[in-house]
Amino acid sequence: MFSKVLRRTHMYLALFLAPWMLMYALSTLAMNHRETFQAAYGEAPPAFTPLRETHFEGVLPGTGDHRAQAAVLLSSLGLDGAFTAQIRRTDGALVILRQTAVSPLRITYTPSDSRVLIEQQQFRPNTFLERMHRRRGLAQPFLADTLWSFAVDLTIAAMLFWALSGLWLWWEMKATRNWGVLAAAGGVALFAFYLAVL
Repeated sequence: MFSKVLRRTHMYLALFLAPWMLMYALSTLAMNHRETFQAAYGEAPPAFTPLRETHFEGVLPGTGDHRAQAAVLLSSLGLDGAFTAQIRRTDGALVILRQTAVSPLRITYTPSDSRVLIEQQQFRPNTFLERMHRRRGLAQPFLADTLWSFAVDLTIAAMLFWALSGLWLWWEMKATRNWGVLAAAGGVALFAFYLAVL
């Protein structure tokens, strides 16, 4: 009974988390072969293209808290969500990077004339994959980001579970024990080799 439950959990958890595993596999491939993408797209990061320009007529919090200012500005634009913000040294403009899954937005607010420029980053498959690989959620006060972080934690726990449950399932199949020992020993030896030389 225990083995049957273990097998079913092993399988259904893998099916449920297949999109995350595929994303991490492809994103790691993109990072490992970054030169290939740079040869195709160039070394410069994807450019931002203007979407629209408007003016902010509201009142922002005090100048000392640019993150609070960014939150108010994004809310007024209907662009609530995960973001980072900084003050540009040259002209004191507030520059917000609004994180999205596919193409991030850059919102630049110039206090001298209340002008707001909204730009969208051009899509590239490698930067998209790397952005998803590094995406974090618990630092942002938004439900979608928290759920994403939970899914990532579940993926980490699942990988540990798959390794341990795989050992159990292998040990139950007596016909494969010898080959399993060779496979496990080979993996440990290769890992130890890399620890010693890298």
